[in-house]
Amino acid sequence: MQLQLAGEARRPGRESEDFAAASPEALVLLDGASSPTGLESGCRHGTAWYVRRLGVHLLARLTDRADRSIAECLSDAIVETAALHGGRCDLAHPNTPAAMVVAARRHGESLEYLVLGDSLLVLEYKDGPPKVIGDNQRFPGGEGLRRQIWATVPGSAERAALHLEYALAVRAARNRGNGPWIAAASPRAAGHAETGFVRLERLHALAALTDGASRYTERFGLGSWADVLRLLAESGPGELIAQVREVERADAACERWPRGKRHDDASAVYALL
Repeated sequence: MQLQLAGEARRPGRESEDFAAASPEALVLLDGASSPTGLESGCRHGTAWYVRRLGVHLLARLTDRADRSIAECLSDAIVETAALHGGRCDLAHPNTPAAMVVAARRHGESLEYLVLGDSLLVLEYKDGPPKVIGDNQRFPGGEGLRRQIWATVPGSAERAALHLEYALAVRAARNRGNGPWIAAASPRAAGHAETGFVRLERLHALAALTDGASRYTERFGLGSWADVLRLLAESGPGELIAQVREVERADAACERWPRGKRHDDASAVYALL
């Protein structure tokens, strides 16, 4: 694979809670679940710490354990990362650090992939339209709250209160029952990921995007997925993120394109196969 990646924190001076890494045969992209300011997590490390360690462990597993399925690799990486917390962190806390995950690797003559949460994997076939995989752990019970958040003024006390209410509702349902399921401290989450194989001979390229980058199509409608793949091929992931930021700045009040945050951490990986 020939790989390009780019990432940008949602604002200068803030540490990104995304993580992307790759080797010639595998890639991982993680989007940390952001937490409202002041909401306890039971963890002394934080989300950025968690996504980096989970991402590194997962990439290592993908490259050296071909005998393990990609979901088993994620399960193993979750266990290994949980062990790093130590006894001072409460991993049973509903707000313990968590992340959405995209992973892919060459496995013989096929591409093996995994997507957990609302990050996306876009497959570009040599023939036919792109296939978008992901956003498979939706939270229908929170849709009404999300719309209420979008209807409030960014930065207002009302929005902050609704955002906290939504965050608490998500965390009460997360990683239990019907979910949503994302990577946190329990290896069971890996079993809820969307996984599969595609013959490499059918593929031209692939893209992995956190929801901050997929806004290009998903929220702003700046182009189709075929347009996204063309932009990535011609100008790279950095240009995709730059165009997303340009639209966000032009709609700072979130009026034309309602959304929970003016800006979000944005990361993208493009791989030519």
